Amino acid sequence: MITAVLAATIGVANAASLANGVVYSANEGDGSISVITLSSGEVRTVDIPVVPHNVQISPNGKLLLAVGTSSSGHGGHGGEKSEPTTSAATHGHGSQAGLVLLDAGKPGELIATLPSGDHPAHVVTSKSGDFAYITNADTNQVTVVDISRKAVVAEIPTGSYPHGLRLSPDGRELYVANVTDNSVSVIDAENLKESARIPVGKAPVQVAFTPDGAQVYVSLRDENSVAVIDTSTRKVAGNIQVGRNPIQLFSTPDGSRMYVANQGSDSNPDNTVSVIDIGTQRVVDTVTTDMGAHGVVASDDGKLVFITNNKADTVSAIDTSTQAVVGTYKVGPAPNGITYRALP
Repeated sequence: MITAVLAATIGVANAASLANGVVYSANEGDGSISVITLSSGEVRTVDIPVVPHNVQISPNGKLLLAVGTSSSGHGGHGGEKSEPTTSAATHGHGSQAGLVLLDAGKPGELIATLPSGDHPAHVVTSKSGDFAYITNADTNQVTVVDISRKAVVAEIPTGSYPHGLRLSPDGRELYVANVTDNSVSVIDAENLKESARIPVGKAPVQVAFTPDGAQVYVSLRDENSVAVIDTSTRKVAGNIQVGRNPIQLFSTPDGSRMYVANQGSDSNPDNTVSVIDIGTQRVVDTVTTDMGAHGVVASDDGKLVFITNNKADTVSAIDTSTQAVVGTYKVGPAPNGITYRALP
């Protein structure tokens, strides 16, 4: 049964200046999603039928997609590592898994449960929103789901342990981080086949396109750095040192900055976000958030960047004009993935 619980905002500065939107965090510690209404600062947490590692808003803003293992009998994953190590899977291994569709306006309302493949980690949609692309680490593939037909239409082989993925701005390609393969798979979104595999460095976890599609930034968890791929040559054109154990990363809409969440390790978590100037490919600022900085998303207007802190059970809001944390929201336990929905 889906339930709802209200939670308090623990600190918001200049709340009136925050974007008129909604932020959703995937709480892997208890099988819930937290919904942050930025205009009021209210946080509402709802239980869902899967233990979500990742959430994604649909292109039209009406659907919220979440992937994870079945929440039945779930006892909490708060002590687990949120990202795979090079030796074993840590979230969702060996459990019933699924993709759930929720009403973005009323996230407590389940619309449908769809197939997702085994061990789903991340989900993104096609530009039309008709298809969901899901990484499956145990089977080394991306599962493609036709949302209206509620059916798997393709299973695309990748490198080993695919995790984070993003669709190119033109919708033609998917770039997929293969953690234990030390590579990124390039998938043709029309033909649904891997067209290239690019060596990038140790333990790539997530990728992020620049808005013009010319570059893909890749977090290299075990190198404390970010690789930069030139998409025209499909080769690594640069490497940028960041904080400890970078996980997710996201560009501002204007293409000026890339924000990288540095999670650190379980025993020694980090609480920083590296801010990269995309033009110079240099770190120009470091923002302190909360422990276990993990997920990253930017508001559509680029004024705010949001970070999940999975060791503090919070979401931080960063003002991109000042690089100051202007909001901290208490959410469900072990928040990982995060997504943003603009409101009129």
